[in-house]
Amino acid sequence: MSTPTSHRDLKVWQIGVDLTETFYRLTATWPKHEQYGLVNQIRRAAVSVPANIAEGAGRRTTGEFRHFVGVARGSLAELETLLLVAHRLGYVDRPTYESVAADLFELGRMATGLLRSLGDTPSSS
Repeated sequence: MSTPTSHRDLKVWQIGVDLTETFYRLTATWPKHEQYGLVNQIRRAAVSVPANIAEGAGRRTTGEFRHFVGVARGSLAELETLLLVAHRLGYVDRPTYESVAADLFELGRMATGLLRSLGDTPSSS
């Protein structure tokens, strides 16, 4: 992998920021009683994805970068679970759920590709 000049050059970071915005907008109209529960947890997990990619890219070693990309992948799995819970509770309709879940899956594939380019071969995407 050619070394990016900045985390801003990474497509996976750019899409992570876009997806974070999607989750903030999606949760904006959810019930007030979820504000400190599901809404907060989803937003924290969403922002964790591009934040960890940025932090990893800013570290000194490839091993550290891999670590933070791995943390971002963990946040993507958490988001997938939280999105499913929100869908089951009726906060997210089926078309929105399917669209956002597909975006999460694609971002996960990109993060896995980044890990591979950094010399790691994760067992699953």
